Amino acid sequence: MACPGQQTTTGYGGATTRWPRRTGNASATNWPASHSTGRCLRPSWSGPATLRWPTWGAGPGMWRGWLAERGVTAVGVDLSPAMVAASRRRYPEVEFRQSDLLSLPAADGEFGTAVALYSVIHLRPAELRPAFAEMRRVLRPGGSLLVAFHVGAEVQRLTDWWGHEVDVDFHYHEVETVAGALREAGLTEEARLERAHHPQEGETQRCYLLVRRPDEGTTDVSGAVASVRR
Repeated sequence: MACPGQQTTTGYGGATTRWPRRTGNASATNWPASHSTGRCLRPSWSGPATLRWPTWGAGPGMWRGWLAERGVTAVGVDLSPAMVAASRRRYPEVEFRQSDLLSLPAADGEFGTAVALYSVIHLRPAELRPAFAEMRRVLRPGGSLLVAFHVGAEVQRLTDWWGHEVDVDFHYHEVETVAGALREAGLTEEARLERAHHPQEGETQRCYLLVRRPDEGTTDVSGAVASVRR
């Protein structure tokens, strides 16, 4: 049986050509706002006119237009090589990197903010703390991280995705499990938002946790942001 990372890589690789056709252009404009991302990140918009936001779990790059409108130079990171290759073809002006959440392709303190939208659904509970520790590593002191996830305790296995045979596990997480892993990784919670699904979404409860890496004396942390899927 394939390990979780291999399962996820294969599953999302198979969805590469179908994803943009299924989601259309709605994700580029309505997706971040409808998922409360803008509300949670509003305090992070200050700083220089041009910001660099790595988005971990970039998928097909559907967020890049929304970020560009806010003066952000997007950097996409995804586990699937096929998804990264397709995204580079679709958005050649955007930088994409291929990697796992447990080993991010970024230097220590490279970014000022990070967004992990539904990326941790492919992590087991025991993997949350090391993944968050890795996210903390690449944040500057004082930098913020927004984590969004489906609330619950079940694991759903997907075997068919838009007509493509896959073997991918989706992990729901209890709010306190994620919040505790963030604290153990050295991140301080600043805001919490829980909501029900929107009509166009799957019928799950959603949670957003905004945390910050404690300031260790660095004066300017207004540099960059990221959005994630493992």
